[in-house]
Amino acid sequence: TNKQVSSKGSAPLIRDSCFSILKILILLTIFLISTETHQERLLEDLGLEQHYTEKLSLSRILQIDEKTITDVTAKCQSDLPWYFLKKLMMVNVTARNAKCTSECESDCDAVSGNTKLDLRNLVDSPNSGDMLNPLDIITALFLCSDAFVQQEMALKMSMCQFSVPLLLPNCDTQQCTLMLWALRDIVKKYRPQSLSQSKGFIEDRIVLSELPMISFVRLGECSLSKSEILNKLLSNSQQYHDTFVHHDMECGDSPRRISDGLTEITWYLPCGNKNIDIFSEPIAVANLRGDITSFETQFSFLCQTSAAVFVFFDSLKSGCRLLTNQNYKAQIFLVGNHQSNTFSLDALEQVATELGLTNNNIVLKTRRMNDADFVKNLRKTVSDVVENSKMKMCIEQMADIAHELGILVDEDCPECQIAKVNADAITADIQDTLKYKEEQLPLQGQIWKDLTSLEKEEFRLRKVGSEDIEKYKSDLQVQKEKLREKQNSYDISNAMTCFIHAISSPGTERCYFLKWIRINLDNLSRDKMSFLREQYKEKSKNSENKNVLKDIDRELSNSSLGTEHFFREMGQIYEASVSLPETDPSRQQLQHLPKLCAGLLLDGFPLELVDGDASNIPLRWVSDVLSQLHDLVSPKNKILVVTVLGVQSTGKSTLLNTMFGVQFAVSSGRCTRGAFMLLIRINDDVRKVLNCDFMVIIDTEGLKSPELLATLVVVCARFISGMEKRLGKKPKCQFVHQNVSDVSSQ
Repeated sequence: TNKQVSSKGSAPLIRDSCFSILKILILLTIFLISTETHQERLLEDLGLEQHYTEKLSLSRILQIDEKTITDVTAKCQSDLPWYFLKKLMMVNVTARNAKCTSECESDCDAVSGNTKLDLRNLVDSPNSGDMLNPLDIITALFLCSDAFVQQEMALKMSMCQFSVPLLLPNCDTQQCTLMLWALRDIVKKYRPQSLSQSKGFIEDRIVLSELPMISFVRLGECSLSKSEILNKLLSNSQQYHDTFVHHDMECGDSPRRISDGLTEITWYLPCGNKNIDIFSEPIAVANLRGDITSFETQFSFLCQTSAAVFVFFDSLKSGCRLLTNQNYKAQIFLVGNHQSNTFSLDALEQVATELGLTNNNIVLKTRRMNDADFVKNLRKTVSDVVENSKMKMCIEQMADIAHELGILVDEDCPECQIAKVNADAITADIQDTLKYKEEQLPLQGQIWKDLTSLEKEEFRLRKVGSEDIEKYKSDLQVQKEKLREKQNSYDISNAMTCFIHAISSPGTERCYFLKWIRINLDNLSRDKMSFLREQYKEKSKNSENKNVLKDIDRELSNSSLGTEHFFREMGQIYEASVSLPETDPSRQQLQHLPKLCAGLLLDGFPLELVDGDASNIPLRWVSDVLSQLHDLVSPKNKILVVTVLGVQSTGKSTLLNTMFGVQFAVSSGRCTRGAFMLLIRINDDVRKVLNCDFMVIIDTEGLKSPELLATLVVVCARFISGMEKRLGKKPKCQFVHQNVSDVSSQ
């Protein structure tokens, strides 16, 4: 009986304990939800929360999956980032129109057939809460991507004529980052009025271009749409383009959740035609999102880096202190809307007096002025600034000011800095490209070309005459062995030693190094190569200039220097070592090179299949790299090969880059001949559909003659046929693409 009483007495205690635990759990859940930041909630909505720490990589976003091969619209918010990335990698200008088709829209479509009068249903917008501002999606993706995805996104956004992030905000840390590395791959080409007669042009990396920057900011609430006015300012009457996202764009009216504080930049670059050009000289245009009273650091940065800062306002009462306390290096212009109810002429006069401004520094939209006249006045003011200002600064120089203001710089990470030092150590002493290649990359020079001639003669036997064929072949083999001995007599140069050491470093540092050395080499050769190409185009119009064309062509080849030349040298070092005995220490020390190159191929870097300068394939090197690649991936993999052929400068690389989002070099700063191979992984969800595990993309560069192109077709077909037992076989596709003219060909 006592036990029963005890049992009955303990039941309420257990029940009370359970209720207490449940209450604590509910309170804890409410606390966790309430402490979750706007940024964390947005990343969860977009399905990017795990990528905030584990950043998106290029191999991940370039992977071919079900979303890549289908054109399905986004169905939920977590689809929006991938929809944007897919469109952006294909340089599709509709990428920012990211909007999910929810069930509510389907319901609205069903109700639309209803003949009853229901005005509330017309007025209410059930989906407005589900919409996300494109700037929030872009900011979230930049926050969740590694440095190389950020660079690729900025490049593709620039190609779409979108504005790109200059200062990237982070709501959680309350810090912003100068996106110097992200913008470093952007190269722009333009023709200022001063070169219009000579048909010359300027081509340069945008972060190195010293341009006047005109910045636009907002103080308090403003009835004028700053971004829409900027789009009109930068567009001529025949060709309007939404460079900046604004209120009247699709989803542009959705409240910004994490992109306030974002500073975007774009460039206006003239083409040399007075009837088209809005500004005769190139300018950079920056746009700060949000109220400058909340983002004083960004505002201070723009005041110290810009030629002029245009402050949009309705009322100046609250921001007087902020404007008068700044350390200005830029001219200040106040842009007000006289049509606004909160506009005060007295407040404007007070602030203008304190800042020492004149009527020339005030731009007003008066009560009788429409948008067209207002933009015309604003454009004239900007033109006057560009013509008279001596304040020019490149983005690279802005890093020092960013450091002074406590702004982070994306290039400050240790891996990037170490890689830069390694790349600079190789390229700093390059003065004469031809001399450098002869001294530091000797194996791919005349010796390799002589070897190529002997190999061709082995098959063609054009010079055999009356000599015994077997003896003739034997003599050719002896000559080949002597040339290999000559190659082995060279010590590995300092440049190649540094290069092999750098690409053997850990993954991120290695990727930075390859980017840095490519950037450095492109910068060294761009001016001279552009000039030679212009000469080649001009002389090629006359059929009598064949000898001159050959000379220019030879100089183009001699002046070209890229990362592929270093990999080409590495291939020749390896091929020469293979001719040594297996026990030779020199040969054993170089046995790791094919595996090293196969790893780079898996990381998305191209492999040169055909050396266009020597018109030869380093067969042993390519075979061993592909064998190592086979060992690194799962056995019995099938591949699909896509090749693009055509004469030089017809957009072949651009076509492949657009189709697959890859990074074949398209800069006219280089003129490397050959065929290059890239490997793209196929995701599990579409392997059965495509019936392959990897896609191999082959790009050809500088193979001008039909014979060379035909040779490549045969070689690729035989290569596939020879490898089918090990890797599987799929048909090869060919694309033909017409020439696309740019400013340099006008």
